[in-house]
Parts: sequence; structure tokens; C-alpha cells
Amino acid sequence: MNFASDNVWGVAEPVMEALQAANDGAAGAYGGDDLTSDLQARFSEIFECDVTMYLVPTGTAANALSAAAYCPPYGMLFCHDESHIYIDECGASEFYTGGAKLMPLAANGGIIEPGLFADVVNIHMTNPGHCSTPAMLSITQATEFGQVYGLDHIAELTSIARDHGLATHMDGARFANALVSVGCSPAEMTWKAGVDALSFGATKNGVMGADALLFFDGKPHEGLGSRLMRGGLLMSKSRFLAAQLLAYLADNLWLDLARQANGTAGKLADGLSRSTHARLVWPVSANEVFAVLPVDRHEKLKTAGAIYHPWMTAGPSRESETGQDEILVRLVTSPSTPEKSVDEFLAIVGG
Repeated sequence: MNFASDNVWGVAEPVMEALQAANDGAAGAYGGDDLTSDLQARFSEIFECDVTMYLVPTGTAANALSAAAYCPPYGMLFCHDESHIYIDECGASEFYTGGAKLMPLAANGGIIEPGLFADVVNIHMTNPGHCSTPAMLSITQATEFGQVYGLDHIAELTSIARDHGLATHMDGARFANALVSVGCSPAEMTWKAGVDALSFGATKNGVMGADALLFFDGKPHEGLGSRLMRGGLLMSKSRFLAAQLLAYLADNLWLDLARQANGTAGKLADGLSRSTHARLVWPVSANEVFAVLPVDRHEKLKTAGAIYHPWMTAGPSRESETGQDEILVRLVTSPSTPEKSVDEFLAIVGG
């Protein structure tokens, strides 16, 4: 019963097979190989436009490099107040930009409201030379709380950003999960809705260790390749990153894996919603379930070997959502989460 995260599970078999196949013979280093060229073409095909691609080993690298592409040291990056770039990346975006300021926005479920964003941007546009210069908006899809932005919502945010001269970045650590939830094309969720850059996550969805930073804005982003090298992120044997992502994208494997994870989360959420001993904090749209459990059920689950994280969150806060003998927990499913784990977990929680 491991619901700690979707990155605790192994690698999808086709991805592992692709790594083995890529190990045969010699190939150009630092992106000068056929697999990397093929992946560039594949991303452009999937997103229906000419995509500029940078292969990176982690999502943190993709997020931080996107910030470096758009934010000068005196710039300001808007994000939600519990976003991964703000809370969980040890200041990587500030580091790679040389000191740009991250401005957190209150966002229930991680969903930034356009009105609040517009108000805050306007405030910081009125005092140039004293305030950091607004430069970029970053939204997370799906959010850290498993919520999913609709296409109209994305377009409204990107329109506000564009009107104020800001670029929009999407942290897509769980991009595939969001995509199958909304039921649209990759292009519709990104550049057609006004997104300039995407951190294309794959590691949480069956890949060993390969993500990509994709640009849709057609700009050269001069110096970003040097930042990649200077930051120790340029992989000499990049064919092994490309091989993983090519296998991941082949035959819609990435979408099938995401559907599996989302479906398992849905089953878990449905069972919890039927129990008198649990309640859901947010609707479940992707592969993360946030639930309030009685402490006694939590202790029984832990004794039985269940693995998951108690969750401290400011939106909504634990204090406002949980009673004295309750606990807020996060449960994450992956394509490899066994159905029997869900059944066992729900049996312990009880009806």
C-alpha cells in the first residue's frame, strides 16, 4: 500500500527496453545523436508546431531554466503559494536567474484566479525601478493538489500575462495526467492557450529519469544552452534521455499510463467518499487524492504498512479542515499502483 508518490515506482517496460536498445554501439554526444533529433521532430509533431527542446534530467532543472530564460535578476515570477518552484526546489529558480523574486499568490487547490493575478501584477507595474519587474507567470498542471486547469482558465491567465508583457510557463510534472483528464490535445493545453514554455514531465509517469523543457514562442533564448552546461545539466550521453522519451511518447504510452494512474486515483477517491470515516478535501481530477482521516484509522493504516504523507497545507489550512482527532493526508497513485493496494487501504478505512 504505497501511496507516497508516483515517483516511488519503477520504469515502464517499453522505456526500459528502449534504454537497452540505445546502449548498442556508439552515438554522438551532447545531443548530436539521431535519437535526440528524432525526439525533437516527435515533440514538434505532437504539439503541432516547431518546438525548441532542451533535454534535462529533472523537472527542477526544466523549471529553473525556464525562469532563467524569461526573468532577469531584477525580475519577478508569479506562482501559487504552494507551487513546487516556490516550496520544494530549494530556491533553484532564484539561483538560475541570479536572484529574480518569486511572488506567491494565494490559490485554493493550487488554481490561480485571474482576477487576483491581474490585481497583483498591476500593483507591481506601478512602481518601476523600485519593485522587481514582472516578467513571468508559472502555473502548475496538474497542480500540487491534483486540480486541473481548464483551457479557458489557462487562456484567461495567459492573456493577462501577455497584456502586461509577461511570459507564461507551465510546470507539467503531471502534464499527461492533466491532459487525459481534460481530454484535449497537447497543443490546446499549451501554446494554443497562450503558454510560452512547458516543463514536460515524464519521470512521475513511468520514465526512469528524463524530462524536457519545451519552448513554443519561437525565440532563440540565447545563452540557455550555456546555462545548461554551466549548471551541470548538459548530459553527454543525451541519447539515453531521448530514448526514454521516444518510448514514452510512442503509441500513446504516456497517455495510457496517465489514464491508468488517474483511474486508480478515481477508484480510491470513490471508496473514500463512500466511507463515513473519511472525506475528500478537493475533487479528484488527476492522480492525487487529499483526504481527511480520523487519527485512529490513520494509525491502523500505518500499522498495516500503508505508506503516504500527512499533509500540512495553507490552502485550505489543516486547522480549518481537520478536527482535533483528524489528519489531512495525501495519497498519490501511479500506473504501477496495484488495485489490491486500493482495496486493502479502503478495507482498513472502513465504510
